[in-house]
Amino acid sequence: MLDAIRELLTEVGYDRMSIDEVARRAKASKATIYRRWSGKPDMVAAALHGMITELPDPPDTGSLRTDMIATLTTLCRVYERKHPIVLSVLSAIRTDPTIGRLMHDHILDSGTAGADIVFARAVTRGELPALPDVPAVVEVGKALLWHRLLLSGRPLDDPWVVHVVDDILHPMLGLPG
Repeated sequence: MLDAIRELLTEVGYDRMSIDEVARRAKASKATIYRRWSGKPDMVAAALHGMITELPDPPDTGSLRTDMIATLTTLCRVYERKHPIVLSVLSAIRTDPTIGRLMHDHILDSGTAGADIVFARAVTRGELPALPDVPAVVEVGKALLWHRLLLSGRPLDDPWVVHVVDDILHPMLGLPG
């Protein structure tokens, strides 16, 4: 069902996507969909959240810097996949406060588990004296990512990832850039 939702969001957008069409594509009944979600906003938020929760554990490269680069690179690939879907939902966020709240709860407030692992390893290796404010670091990283993807239209490429880690996130952690 989540794949059907994502496909429809990309093809027709949030406003034109219907639960009937999701049911048809997913080969499920509308009752099955309504047992799982209360309506279209919840359904869409779950589809987008699922794209975040499908992330693998971050690799242990041996250093905080390279762990952060690897993790941010993986996030970039996920967000590139989400880009057309998020674009299809942007207009709905302005007119439907429910979808805006759900997007915030499922997308903007998610994704700290991988960062928790990265920073805990850095503390264990002695690269950080203590765990940082992980949600704040993740929030800054996501804000930069979304800004680049949605507003600048520039690629989420390797030089950009290295710039974010070296010039923004490392100094934020009190580490040299």
